Amino acid sequence: MGWKTLDDMDLNGKRVLVRVDINVPIVDGVVTDSTRIRRIAPSVRDILAAGGKPILLAHFGRPGGERRENLSLKQLIPTLERAFETKVRFAADCVGPAAELAAESLQPGEVLLLENTRFHATETKNDPELAAGMARLGDVFCNDAFSASHRAHSSTEAIARLLPACAGRLMQAELQALESALGSPERPVTAVVGGAKVSTKLELLGNLIEKVDYLVIGGGMANTFLAAKGYHVGKSLAERIMKDTAAEIMAKAEATGCKIVLPSDIVVAKKFESDAPHEVLPADKCPEDGLILDAGPESVARIVEIFGQSQTLIWNGPLGAFELEPFDAATNAAALKAAALTRAGKLTSVAGGGDTVAALNASGAAGDFTYISTAGGAFLEWMEGKTLPGVNALNGN
Repeated sequence: MGWKTLDDMDLNGKRVLVRVDINVPIVDGVVTDSTRIRRIAPSVRDILAAGGKPILLAHFGRPGGERRENLSLKQLIPTLERAFETKVRFAADCVGPAAELAAESLQPGEVLLLENTRFHATETKNDPELAAGMARLGDVFCNDAFSASHRAHSSTEAIARLLPACAGRLMQAELQALESALGSPERPVTAVVGGAKVSTKLELLGNLIEKVDYLVIGGGMANTFLAAKGYHVGKSLAERIMKDTAAEIMAKAEATGCKIVLPSDIVVAKKFESDAPHEVLPADKCPEDGLILDAGPESVARIVEIFGQSQTLIWNGPLGAFELEPFDAATNAAALKAAALTRAGKLTSVAGGGDTVAALNASGAAGDFTYISTAGGAFLEWMEGKTLPGVNALNGN
């Protein structure tokens, strides 16, 4: 990795423009989940401790270049002050004379929050003039928004080329975790990929089968692969038009030496609802009116065995309908095993994606994973092997 961290920068007396992701949920003006704000606090505190003056750049929602009061970042100030334990000042724009005056008058120990970058329509067009206006506010640029770095925007990509640039603590942790999982992992490497549709994860699967030793496929995706093997999947969620594509992926995996792991037994119900009557059947015995809602205990035993043989685990997507009990059993059992192996120092486990985070939290396993990414699309694009513009800019490329 060619990127620098906060430790590589002279921050004393410097104004540090910090790109953060504080796009948090708000109901009636109240932040209902401050996770993203808490996760940027280490960068802000470290900058302050080094004598720097943090100036926060962030987007909020999709205002489309219009100033909308309900999408103003000003409403986040109380939550930010609690997280940072210091005064947070506010500038009503992210460029221009008012923002420049606010940046110049910022006192040691204070934080400045700039208004929503997307109030400027050219932000999402990576406008160099907008980036130059932002750059005039600081001496150093710190990107701590991995989750926003898969898009080339003025506040993530163009600005990184105008100032000495580095990764913040959250960005640093994310990049190091992903590098350890896919860049130079300890082998064997296992990937778990679940979710509803093969079609949305073709690039991901194509990249993984060239990089991992085992690829465990779960959820509705697994049904498509079972159908490709000629198995009846009844009324289960499956992309039947993707059967040929699934067959091609299996053939390519065999050629590269990647072992694809599909359910050998399935949990079948007649209704998609919690506590629906269900039975465990061989994977090729789903009745015509059946719904495959989870992997069976034999499948879980195989997955757990593979985890025990692995050194590195990458997880994206549940193994079954984890939202419904008891069809969360396979996901929970596998997640808890991965957590136990990680806790024992036998496995490096990295997970990401909305449903994944929710499933691991529900299982109680999340706290023991090596790293859980909340970056969503950026995490997936990294796993797909794509270059992320905001990260690439930190390398000076």
